[in-house]
Amino acid sequence: MSKSQVLTFTDRGIYCPAGDFYIDPWRPVDRALITHGHADHARPGHNRYLATQAAAPILKHRLGDIQLETICYGETRNIDGAKVSFHPAGHVPGSAQIRVEVDGEIWVVSGDYKLEPDGLSEPFEPIKCHSFVTESTFGLPIFHWQAQDDISAQINAWWRTAIANGITPMLGAYSLGKAQRLLSLLDTDIGPILSHGAVENTTAILREQGYRLPDTVLVQPDTKGTEYPDALVIAPPGALGSTWARRFGKVSTGFASGWMQMRGVRRRRSVDRGFVISDHADWDGLNRAVTETGAENVFVTHGYTDIFARWLKDRGLNAGIVSTEYEGEAAEGAETE
Repeated sequence: MSKSQVLTFTDRGIYCPAGDFYIDPWRPVDRALITHGHADHARPGHNRYLATQAAAPILKHRLGDIQLETICYGETRNIDGAKVSFHPAGHVPGSAQIRVEVDGEIWVVSGDYKLEPDGLSEPFEPIKCHSFVTESTFGLPIFHWQAQDDISAQINAWWRTAIANGITPMLGAYSLGKAQRLLSLLDTDIGPILSHGAVENTTAILREQGYRLPDTVLVQPDTKGTEYPDALVIAPPGALGSTWARRFGKVSTGFASGWMQMRGVRRRRSVDRGFVISDHADWDGLNRAVTETGAENVFVTHGYTDIFARWLKDRGLNAGIVSTEYEGEAAEGAETE
């Protein structure tokens, strides 16, 4: 598909022969360049890691004592025969696309991304390239995101209604990225925000980095729901309906995910409210991202790969499917971090 294979696709991950490194490898390697801190992209066991400065604190929190080197957005680094730079992906705070240039041939690995600025993550930056590796988590025309302000209004209205009825609203969201994005959309005049430990730990790290987030109250082992009658609780999806949640008595459960656009998924999740909001690009966003790169070759990874690749081919692009172990946004709400 390209005059030179700047990157190859192996059983360990996406590999650059000229630089002898991998991008988001899923099996242990010597040198790993990491797009962001979710667990399907940032895995333990590599000898050396390279990531953005903004992603580093989360990576250390999740992976422990790793040999981690950092890079600024837009900074060019020569790694053997490859020129490498990291550019904002807009997915979660610190997330990046990785640009790799070898002998004038430019490839971009996007990792996970979204184009809508959310006021928290560094906004997506389109990078011109010859070949583009894209996700397709929501690569169907049915996926179209509403404006973030509209989702904010829906969540805050649900919160007000729940507490007016003596019910605690409990919102499920992934603990890195989605939870903090939702925190930034909540109206703190309604009441306090309580957070599960997994959410609170990640939020505290991002606060220390300077990301502006509202105050939250950590749910302690002895916390009782009656102590905070006007509160909204935010927790990982797995905590909904758990023993941990029972302390709050009668609750109204909500789940924030792009998958909430599909009725069948909403039913299977058994939540009272589904809010359609995602940290991945929708159908229009995927197409716009591909167009803005100017890439002749597009490699489609995790998600609706067959449909999106076929669509791109019909538009005259050289598009192919790449098998990876990335998960995107899990349809059933399991943590992918």
